[in-house]
Amino acid sequence: MALIIPLRGFTPKTGRDCFLAENATIIGDVTMGDGCSVWFNTVLRGDVNTITIGNRVNIQDGSVLHTLYQKSTIEIGDDVSIGHNVTIHGAKIHNFALIGMGAVVMDNAEVGEGAIVAAGAVVLSRTKIGPNELWGGAPAKFIKMVDPEQAREINVKIARNYLMYSKWYDEDNEK
Repeated sequence: MALIIPLRGFTPKTGRDCFLAENATIIGDVTMGDGCSVWFNTVLRGDVNTITIGNRVNIQDGSVLHTLYQKSTIEIGDDVSIGHNVTIHGAKIHNFALIGMGAVVMDNAEVGEGAIVAAGAVVLSRTKIGPNELWGGAPAKFIKMVDPEQAREINVKIARNYLMYSKWYDEDNEK
């Protein structure tokens, strides 16, 4: 069972049909929608400010989400995929966005709807990534526009796949 830690009067809240890996850690002011998955060794640290997560969001293994005290929050929309070993620190991620493996998204950055942050990218503080843009590099720079329908299709597929993967753990634990 995941480590759920109430802190400073806040108890993490999860929606219906969420999967929390047994060694995921969720602390404080965290609110999660329905159909989400938080994978192994992931930390959602809502100890100093708010983390709000939409529906069907997958936060993959080893990721860390944190904020700045009284200065930044995390807002994640629906159908967002956050790859393995991602760090999100006080940023806003809109619906259908994809954050690639090992990326870093810093305080007050904003990732637009359907946007893609490439694996290993470093999105600096206050960077604004528009809808359906692909950014990569360190520091991250605009690379090209992505087809909105293709981006949405890919992210919905990933979100559904992660819901399917999470069910495997329920099935195995019922035996």
